[in-house]
Amino acid sequence: MRRLLGRPAYNNLANGVSILGVLPLCLLFLQDGYGYLIPLIVYNNIMDDLDGILAAKLAIKSEFGAILDNVCDAFAHSVFVMLVGMQFAGLQERVDFAAVAVVVASLVAVTAVVLRVVFRLSLASATGTGSPTNELVRHLIFVLLLTDNHEFNPGPVLILVFALHAVSMLAPFRMPFLIRSLTKSATAIGLVNIALVVAWLVPFATPVIAAGFICTYLYSFSSGTLEWLRKSVG
Repeated sequence: MRRLLGRPAYNNLANGVSILGVLPLCLLFLQDGYGYLIPLIVYNNIMDDLDGILAAKLAIKSEFGAILDNVCDAFAHSVFVMLVGMQFAGLQERVDFAAVAVVVASLVAVTAVVLRVVFRLSLASATGTGSPTNELVRHLIFVLLLTDNHEFNPGPVLILVFALHAVSMLAPFRMPFLIRSLTKSATAIGLVNIALVVAWLVPFATPVIAAGFICTYLYSFSSGTLEWLRKSVG
C-alpha cells in the first residue's frame, strides 16, 4: 500500500480520516441542518476511532497526527454541544429559565471541551482512548434518541449531562472504566460503533445500550472521585 499511495499519502492516511470526520459537519449549518445531527455524530465517532486504528495498525502515529485529532475533536464536539443547547432553546415557546439554563450549561460544557483539548495538546498529558469529550457526545446521542422515542422534556437531563461532563472533562483523575477505555482491539472498537448504530436505528435497543454507557460513566466518575479524594486526604 505504501508503494501504491506514495510515502507522503500513506503516512497521512490517518490524518486524512481525521479531516474527513469533520468536513461533513458543514451540513449542520444548512437551514434544516439539525436533522443531520444524529447521523453526523455517529459518523464522526466512527471516523474518530478509525483514524486511531489506522495510525496504530500502519505504524504511522505522529505528534502532528495526535494534535490534529485533538483539534478535530474540539471543533466537532463543540459544534455538537452548542447546536443541541441552542436547538433546545429555539424549540421553546418562550425564553424561560429552563431554556437559558440549558444554553448556559452547554456553553460551560463547550468551555470544558476546549480546555481539555488544549491540555491534551501536550502529549505527556494525553489520557489515551475513551476521552470524556467523546463520552459527552455519545451521551447526547442517547438523550436525543430517547427524547424522540419517548417524548419527554430533555431540558433537565441535558443540564445534568452538560454539568457532569464539564466536571469530569477537567477532573484531575482518569476514568478507566468507560466502555471505550476498555476496548483496545480494532474488533472491540468496531463493536462499540456498531452498538451506537444499533441504538440509532433500533429504538427498543436504545435504552439498553444507553444504560450500559451511562452506568459505566457514572461508575468511572464516582470511583475516580473517591480514589482522588482518598489520595488527597491521605
